[in-house]
Amino acid sequence: MSEIPGTADGVVWQSNPPGSIYDYIRVASFSIGPDGLVDQWSLRATEMFGIPAEAVRGMDPVEAFIPAELRPRGHRKVAEILDGKEWTGLVPFRVPGERHARGLAEVYVMPSETERGERGAVCIAVDVRALRRIETDLASSQAIFGQSPFGFLLFGTDLTVQRANQRFATVFGGTAEGHRGRTVHDYLSRPEADRMTAALRRVLETGEAVTDLEIVGTVPGSTERRHWSVNLYRVHSGSGRPIGVAGLTTDVTRRHNAAREAASARRNLALLNEATARIGTSLDLETTARELLDVAVPGFCDLAAVDLYQGLLAGDEAPPGQAGGRTAQLRRVAFASAVSDTPPLVGPSAAGPDCCEARPTLVGSVHRFPFHSPCAKALHTGRPVLVPADDGLVHSTLAVPMVAHDTVVGLVQFSRAKGSEPFGERDRALAVELAARAAVCIDNARLYRREHERALILQRSLLPPGDPEAAGLDIACRYLPGNAATEVGGDWFDVIDLPGHRTALVVGDVMGRGLRAAVAMGELRTAVRTLAQLDLEPAEVLSHLDEIARGLGAPIGAQSSRAAHKPRGPELSEVYLATCVYAVYDAVTRRCTFANAGHLPPVLVAPGQEARLLDVPPGMPLGVGGEPFEEVEVELPEGALLSLYTDGLVESRDHPLDEGLQALQRVLTGPERPLEDACDHVLNTLDTRHGQDDIALLMARVRGLSAEAVGDWRLPREPRSVGRARELARAQLTAWELEPLIDTVELLVSELVTNALRYGEGEIRLRLLRDRTLVCEVWDAGLVQPRRRRARDTDEGGRGLQLVGLLSAGWGSRRTPRGKTVWFELALPDGESTKEPTVDQLLSMF
Repeated sequence: MSEIPGTADGVVWQSNPPGSIYDYIRVASFSIGPDGLVDQWSLRATEMFGIPAEAVRGMDPVEAFIPAELRPRGHRKVAEILDGKEWTGLVPFRVPGERHARGLAEVYVMPSETERGERGAVCIAVDVRALRRIETDLASSQAIFGQSPFGFLLFGTDLTVQRANQRFATVFGGTAEGHRGRTVHDYLSRPEADRMTAALRRVLETGEAVTDLEIVGTVPGSTERRHWSVNLYRVHSGSGRPIGVAGLTTDVTRRHNAAREAASARRNLALLNEATARIGTSLDLETTARELLDVAVPGFCDLAAVDLYQGLLAGDEAPPGQAGGRTAQLRRVAFASAVSDTPPLVGPSAAGPDCCEARPTLVGSVHRFPFHSPCAKALHTGRPVLVPADDGLVHSTLAVPMVAHDTVVGLVQFSRAKGSEPFGERDRALAVELAARAAVCIDNARLYRREHERALILQRSLLPPGDPEAAGLDIACRYLPGNAATEVGGDWFDVIDLPGHRTALVVGDVMGRGLRAAVAMGELRTAVRTLAQLDLEPAEVLSHLDEIARGLGAPIGAQSSRAAHKPRGPELSEVYLATCVYAVYDAVTRRCTFANAGHLPPVLVAPGQEARLLDVPPGMPLGVGGEPFEEVEVELPEGALLSLYTDGLVESRDHPLDEGLQALQRVLTGPERPLEDACDHVLNTLDTRHGQDDIALLMARVRGLSAEAVGDWRLPREPRSVGRARELARAQLTAWELEPLIDTVELLVSELVTNALRYGEGEIRLRLLRDRTLVCEVWDAGLVQPRRRRARDTDEGGRGLQLVGLLSAGWGSRRTPRGKTVWFELALPDGESTKEPTVDQLLSMF
């Protein structure tokens, strides 16, 4: 807008700005003189008709513009105009630059007079096409603006509302005209209004449109938060001058809510997927509880805690209950927080004064929930409880019971701090699902812990307790189960004391793993101990053990079919197969007798020599049957190292068995180490690939009895040998400084030698052995085994063995290659002394 100085009376003339309505209408003017010829021609006329003024001035307008067929009528109209009549009509004309196109001009002719009083005319012409275009544009604009289902606003350059459509007025109240002159601050909160104003200003200044600007606010008469998507673009005049900003608003509240629900669903699904992957990676209760909180915080809540029933953690079988109006004891096993100022190790208070104890619950502490508290209600009913807000950090808490297999194992509390979104129904469902998944894993961990403890009890009960001791041997052993999760397997070793300071060394391997192999191993180990107490030869022990192994896999009724040589049908259970090496070491002679049932050969390292595999025939595994077992007797040098082992020590998928055996020999060859160190050295040096198979290792250092610890005499078969035996025993005990045992030994030796004379055959041999205990043996060539019996009141004898059993720590008899041996054992005076028999015990023999 520009001002131009005018006349002296102060009239101001205003120039028309570019882009005005006249630019769209394109009004042209010209005049006709008294002679009916064009005498004036405007520039707009030149633009409309395409003829310059110098070319048209002096021409007949009818001849110049009107088509030939309309010219007679045109001449009549010009004559009427010159007679002083006004005329308005539509006149076709040729469009400049287009050969065949016809234009249509609306012409308004007004009569005029020259200075001399002659008649003329002034003509104003408007292109009808421009008028129709303006009408169409106005109608379209009104239709779009007024009938649009979206809110439509037109802001002026001062950012006030210039125009609003009816849709906008329907939402924000009033009439469309009533919103004129308002600003965005009249509709939105200050932060949102400032954001909207900044966007309007930016669009007006840069011309860059803004799309999908999300604005949040409320409408008059409602407190519901609404979401609008606003599109802004700059509006120009015909000449391109900015005249304002147009805004199109769309209510996207439903879409926003749907998107939020979809995002929540995706988040929940992602949380569940994460929970599936992260919860239950171990069979540890506390670890599983921490994994649940790692998933929930901060993805689902701000604080969380897990409490488990103390009874379940302690391994109780009975489900937890209530006592004294209070819930059973719980232990807090895990806590997590995403709030920086939360006290460490303090869980949510469950948002209720009656819910938890007044003091913070620390991780690891044991506590109870009052019976009528929300947390107790969740535990009793097995359903989640939404606890109301408290006055502290937490504004709401979901107390969700952890239910697995219809059993409540604990409680998890999900809490959200102030400023976070409250829990909804979808959150409640997610919390229940998270708690349920963790509960199943925790219950599985609890069951595993219980079964694991049972398996360990079984395994430990089947292996020798502590460090085994043996006469004339230093013993060290190791057991490593192939299944590190259960720590049970089918390998075993045993050290069994035998009469005469002899020791049975056993190493075996049941094929298979796990609890079934451990049970079979226990049965075989028990059988080996029972057979060993019968003092059978090693080959006989394995033969009996083979029969037992074949019977383990057969169901009821299978024994008869096997006895009738019928083939075993597919209905029979699997056969237990095992390998075993059984060795009996005599500390007096340092000789060891071996028998092998499909096991790997023992390794012997003599002092100063390389380790070597003993040539013991392997035989068939236990459970196969049909083949006898051979024995091999080997004299072991003093200080030699004997190693018995299972295949897990030397066999691997990565190398053949021969290489493993060679590696074991190389490891055992070398300087002498203490036995415990030698065991560790073998396990640490060999590539055992622990976890692939069980490993049992039994190592024994040979320490034979010295000649001073043995008294050995042969006595003729005559009555005076009884007295001679007492004298020899007394003298030997005196030499050993065992005077407290002289009377008992004399009495018992007399009984055994007397029995040998009365019931035995051949030469009599008396032997006293001193090691950890005192052993007395009486040998003869008779095969009849002594039998202890209760003598009748009228019997004059038959009470000798009763006396032996009463006064000794143990007694027995065994077969020998040339007869039998009867023996008894006494504790040394500095050890656990044998109690003197009472009068009643002595009288009971008569």
